[in-house]
Amino acid sequence: MQHRCAWCGDDPLYIAYHDREWGVPCRDSRALFAQLMLESFQAGLSWITILRKRENFYARFANFNPDILAGWGDAQVEAALQDEGIIRHRGKIVAAIKGAQAWQKIEAGKGFAAFIWQTVEGAPIDNRVQAQADVPASTPASTALSKRLKTAGFNFCGPVICYAFMQAAGLVNDHAVTCFRHAEV
Repeated sequence: MQHRCAWCGDDPLYIAYHDREWGVPCRDSRALFAQLMLESFQAGLSWITILRKRENFYARFANFNPDILAGWGDAQVEAALQDEGIIRHRGKIVAAIKGAQAWQKIEAGKGFAAFIWQTVEGAPIDNRVQAQADVPASTPASTALSKRLKTAGFNFCGPVICYAFMQAAGLVNDHAVTCFRHAEV
């Protein structure tokens, strides 16, 4: 039996996410945008809630295509608010639209992936986590990323959300050193 990070417990969906996705360095601008948007919807909720609704989110939000979302208006917001398959929070839905518009501007410049990876100077940080209690809720890097994202026009991207995003997108390796995925990512 392989040893995993304690946070994923025994839920098959969590285990699959842990084993295949969490912490794998992502350098694709659109995939990073999608991950950041999912993390923003997670604010105040558990990640398993988002995982259980993730397919619905992708369906409702045009696969998190920023070029489509950036043009959304009131009709699309109202339709999303009626969709029981997602988190129906007007502020978060509007934030996804604003985020898509901000993404377009960043992508047209140096690119969203470069913007994000600048946070860790282009290379993942290996935190060599011994126990879950060693993992911070936020760091100076996640605080800096939060400020940069907010300045660029994003919402629902505080330091805690940014740190969870950094973990998920592989900017930091917070797999426990005893976890079989630590060395793999």
